[in-house]
Amino acid sequence: MRATQATAKRRVLRQMLESSQTLCAPGIYDGYGARLVEQAGFSAAYMTGNGVSAALLGRPDVGLVDLTLMTDHARRVASSVDIPIVCDADTGYGNVVNVRRTIMEFEAAGVAAIHIEDQISPKRCAQMEGDRAVLDFKQAVSKISAAHAARSDPEFVLIARTDSAGSLGLEEAIRRAQAFVQVGADAIFVELKSTPHILQDIRAIKAQVSVPVVVNMDSAQALRQLQRDALKKSGVDLAIYPALARGVFGYAMQAALSHLHDVGNIADYEGKMFTAQQYNEALGLQEVEAWETRFD
Repeated sequence: MRATQATAKRRVLRQMLESSQTLCAPGIYDGYGARLVEQAGFSAAYMTGNGVSAALLGRPDVGLVDLTLMTDHARRVASSVDIPIVCDADTGYGNVVNVRRTIMEFEAAGVAAIHIEDQISPKRCAQMEGDRAVLDFKQAVSKISAAHAARSDPEFVLIARTDSAGSLGLEEAIRRAQAFVQVGADAIFVELKSTPHILQDIRAIKAQVSVPVVVNMDSAQALRQLQRDALKKSGVDLAIYPALARGVFGYAMQAALSHLHDVGNIADYEGKMFTAQQYNEALGLQEVEAWETRFD
């Protein structure tokens, strides 16, 4: 992807993060899903590391996807759509030296934004059972500072994530978030787990940071029930839905396989799957054929 195209997407993302409406980014893990998100009318998509680990390795999100795997995949996904892609960059794949290369590779991949978290490597998906071990305060802030300094495109959006709320408490998570902003983070992402007061926690975070707030909408049922027009009032500037594509695909694929196994054919299953025409339309076959005709 040309640098000018990537920069344009990053500018659009920045504008949407500052708008009066919450930006909703459904979770995807490949170009097919990204195209479906774009065609459904969404203005951004979120590429989940958990989903990429499943798609590329068939393994859980326990730090097995490295920088090269992620950025090579992100490059193809970002080039398949015209909307900005927000991408999971895990822990930045190492220390402050590694983070510099992480920024370089994701910028070159053409994604609009990444988030880097303060978990200790090897990381684990924050939504798995148990609290996550995190870097000490100074190391966590230094990593975000290094990421900010490493940018060559000032429009590239740096989202600083902390997973410290579970083990160290919300007050410490907010302290880290404020420090991340001071060293150059463009947005804040405090990873939360389901609690009776999760909405109050999000409002507390929003009230104490000066940049847009990212929220994982899979964290709690209370969040999943929020309508879009209520998100901004709840302190959510960017709502990501990491489990959407991977959860829907897993459910639908398992149901179809069970049907085929038990019934022996898929003759009466056609209403529950794309036709060949729908599939080809989603992938832009008509545009490809028009290009062929132009030069035939």
